[in-house]
Amino acid sequence: MSPVNPFDDAATARAVVDDSGTLLEWNEGAGLLLGHPAAEVVGRPAAGLLADGGDGTPPGPGDEHWHGTLALRHRDGHTVSVWVLAHRRPPQDGAPRTWLAVAPLERGPDPADDPLVSAALTQAPCAMMIFDDRLLLRGVNNAMAQLVGLPPDRLRGLRATDMSGRPQNAELERHMRRVLASGHRYDMQAHLRAVGESRAHAWNARIAPLTDAGGQVLGVCVSVHDLTEQHLARERLQLVNEASVRIGSTLDVTRTAQELADVCVPALADFVSVDLLDPLEHGGEPATVLEPPVGLRRTAYRSVAPGGPEAVAEPGQLDVYPAGSPQAESLLSGQAIVAADAFGDLERWLEWDPVRLRRVREYGIHSTMSVPLQARGTTLGVAVFTRFRQPYPFTHDDVLLAEEVSARAAVCIDNARRYSREREATLTLQRSLLPRWLPPTAAVEAASRYLPAARSGVGGDWFDVIPLSGMRVAMVVGDVVGHGIQASATMGRLRTAVRTLADIDLTPDELLTHLDDLVVRLSEESGDDSAGEVGATCLYAVYDPVSRRCSLARAGHPPPVLVPPDGPPQQVELPSGPPLGVGGLPFESAELELREGSVLSFYTDGLVESRERDADAGQALLREALAAPAESLDATCDRVLNALLPSGSAADDVALLMARTRGLPAGQVATWDIPADPSLVAPVRKQVVEQLSAWALLEASFTAELVVSELVTNAIRYGSPPIRLRLIHDTATLICEVSDTSHTAPHLRRAKTWDEGGRGLLLVAQLTQRWGSRHTTEGKTIWAELGLLDEE
Repeated sequence: MSPVNPFDDAATARAVVDDSGTLLEWNEGAGLLLGHPAAEVVGRPAAGLLADGGDGTPPGPGDEHWHGTLALRHRDGHTVSVWVLAHRRPPQDGAPRTWLAVAPLERGPDPADDPLVSAALTQAPCAMMIFDDRLLLRGVNNAMAQLVGLPPDRLRGLRATDMSGRPQNAELERHMRRVLASGHRYDMQAHLRAVGESRAHAWNARIAPLTDAGGQVLGVCVSVHDLTEQHLARERLQLVNEASVRIGSTLDVTRTAQELADVCVPALADFVSVDLLDPLEHGGEPATVLEPPVGLRRTAYRSVAPGGPEAVAEPGQLDVYPAGSPQAESLLSGQAIVAADAFGDLERWLEWDPVRLRRVREYGIHSTMSVPLQARGTTLGVAVFTRFRQPYPFTHDDVLLAEEVSARAAVCIDNARRYSREREATLTLQRSLLPRWLPPTAAVEAASRYLPAARSGVGGDWFDVIPLSGMRVAMVVGDVVGHGIQASATMGRLRTAVRTLADIDLTPDELLTHLDDLVVRLSEESGDDSAGEVGATCLYAVYDPVSRRCSLARAGHPPPVLVPPDGPPQQVELPSGPPLGVGGLPFESAELELREGSVLSFYTDGLVESRERDADAGQALLREALAAPAESLDATCDRVLNALLPSGSAADDVALLMARTRGLPAGQVATWDIPADPSLVAPVRKQVVEQLSAWALLEASFTAELVVSELVTNAIRYGSPPIRLRLIHDTATLICEVSDTSHTAPHLRRAKTWDEGGRGLLLVAQLTQRWGSRHTTEGKTIWAELGLLDEE
């Protein structure tokens, strides 16, 4: 079927008139009705066609449609009484709006005598219209006439576009033509106001073909169904689903509150604010008993207006709400409170705050709703929903929807609050367990960084730099499996154990063996039968600036990266070793000779591993970052973090320890082989004094001479040859070491008054800063440190 131009249809008289009353268009049907050809009337005032009489009142300036009976003058002079329907048409192609006036010429048979209409009325039990194959209206039932607000007996012979200039009427006509051509039913949805309604409804227009006994399409039946309730229910369900997806995407209180406001604007309200109870201190619990006035801190808000000009409080601002305010009353009652102009109580609710009342009047706010945020028996705050653009006040269904969304948001806010509190406590514990500063040593220059995990919480990563005897230094980095307070507490126990074991100068492989035993015991103490309940990785290194050798061992930990003074970064090849907590498996040490100025980089796997890349790619990126020159180790640490963690956060916590080695010049070390003869102790003391004189350390010679005398005498008396004496010094410390092949460790004891000996080590302890012994593969070494800097 070819399209038909509705205006050229001779079955209906149609004319177009502009706002000045000039006739712009005149169709053939109008010519048949009044006898005037188009050339005689187009461009002339339409009032010239009027005769006296008629029952219609002319349309006013704001009217969109008009209908009534007009007395029109025929070309031959006689008067024609015509029922006319006129409505405004939207602007087309930049032209101004016009009026379309129509009058049906073919009324068709009365609906009671028309078998087509009777069949339609029998088959369709709702508001409906029946159109013939020319899309001319043949009849409407009373329900449809009530919806369109026009007399049913006057509508017959009109098109859908004749009855209204709404775009939906033109769309309906297109779909009816499609149904006539195809013979298949079509459903059309629309959202508009019926005549006399103040609120738009959701409609479904079902366009069904009407056929004769042979299947020939004779016309169409349009039945209209009000789906407003179903539409609103779908919108509410969609909002609830959207809230479940968008609210709580992070464990951040402020972000979660903002997500609540974002979801509800403009779907439910034009402005939403979220105010939370202000805890007495950071991380504290909200008050369990509320009494007015109530302090609420603005956490988030969202408005349909850019910038939210109607907001009274800015984020972070604390406001106090007295008794009688909607916020305080909803918090105290635990129920949502709605105030609206339509109920006459909006201004009464806001009498306590002239500023808010002024904003209400300024922006035309007509309805507000305060909903308490409650989760797990705890009241967290209040969400306030406001309308000023949406013309309708909040309904009971809106209250239920707001309560549902707010309840979901309250659980997410409570989760975020609890997480933030635990995270802050864990961070505090972590900071207290990690070194606040790295001790300065003659062996290395060190720098470090620690970065807690962004989402999974603080973990058990740690690092340490531990000064050892003989100018040596131990460097350790470790990672406890898991996150949270338990992981941090386990980390603290392991760090303490490493310092204790390092103090007795165990080799790296021996230290890891003892540490492995400790982790096994911790797993047993956890009360869980599952293997590896407590696990960790660790890397332990000892560097000696005198020999410039570094001994390392690792327990399932990533190997360090070595940056030589004049070469590219390279990963140190070390035996991997099992993770701590496996138990019963050996660890192996490796030894490196390091030139002065070499940089060792120790790290945990959170630095190199992520969802975007594997460990190999991360280590390659780490070596690339270390290859660039830097002024200081601190600058290098920052560059490494920026390169591997450009966002500034990581999925796992990160520990990074960098150490640049220093070498002790041979001129600062003196060594003597001591014969096992007590009579030769005096010459040894003399050699020591001469060496101190050469080092310009005569101020320390008296103490050093006494310490050397006692340590050498003890070695000759109780040790086993060969015996060796070594002096090491830097700007602040003089170290005396005496080694022998006996494995018997000395111990400090208090000599009785009548004892002839036993006071040597007590004297050494009194004269030195610290002293001790360490076992070696050949035997043992007794050492003592003397301070060279004068005390102020």
